[in-house]
Amino acid sequence: MVRAFLAATLTAAGLLGTAFAPGAHAAADNPYERGPAPTVSSIEATRGSYAVSQTSVSALGVSGFGGGTVYYPTSTADGTFGAVVIAPGFTAYQSSISWLGPRLASQGFVVFTIDTLTTLDQPDSRGRQLLAALDYLTKTSSVRSRIDTSRLGVMGHSMGGGGTLEAAKSRTSLKAAIPLTGWNLDTTWPEVRTPTLIIGADGDTIAPVATHSEPFYQSLPSTLDKAYLELNNATHFTPNSSNTTIAKYSISWLKRFIDNDTRYEQFLCPLPRPSLTIDEYRGNCPHTS
Repeated sequence: MVRAFLAATLTAAGLLGTAFAPGAHAAADNPYERGPAPTVSSIEATRGSYAVSQTSVSALGVSGFGGGTVYYPTSTADGTFGAVVIAPGFTAYQSSISWLGPRLASQGFVVFTIDTLTTLDQPDSRGRQLLAALDYLTKTSSVRSRIDTSRLGVMGHSMGGGGTLEAAKSRTSLKAAIPLTGWNLDTTWPEVRTPTLIIGADGDTIAPVATHSEPFYQSLPSTLDKAYLELNNATHFTPNSSNTTIAKYSISWLKRFIDNDTRYEQFLCPLPRPSLTIDEYRGNCPHTS
């Protein structure tokens, strides 16, 4: 009786479809959610729920970076997606971080793995190139209509990780930054306003965490949503191969802060505990961004 009365009232007001439509409440709360509700197995899987296409970008047709490969969800049924650009490290090419392309894109992102202008470019240059690639991706690329330009992030390995911090410092509108075993002679980043996940490796002898990742993390503002993940039994080059722990927490961080998808907060807070693959994890919980 009560339900029938409520339904009749809502129908008269033109609200019945909205009130009882599956998922309507979630969509209203956060229009940026993409994909099904996450589980541990879904974020640890080598592929997410989206089929992925890819397109090559020649260095000859762009300015400010060295070209690359764009990975993107094939379907347009869910509207636009957030986007992430990923830079390689010193002497490396995009092939060294290519595994992240389809893995992240299949979770609902447009992902651009780039080559740098030269393999010897330093972190400050790589930071500028990350931003140049984001500008190309959102303004000129063939997939620009698939991207929400207000939801962008950056990642990078080694000097590309150092460049990630440079990019976040320069463009405070970025929604997420993830340096992977980052290298930068500048170890203080109080200017960063972008939620940042620092990933280091306990066995890194090229960018030891004591002189790179840990100072990076500690120098970020205390008011910033930030985290420090130190991989267990890992090296500087661990991010160059498919890695479930890197993917799991990168996906969660990007979803939480690029898409504002609080369904992923469960994987970040409470803080993950040490395990066979995690030597240490620090961060601020709950997140406020």
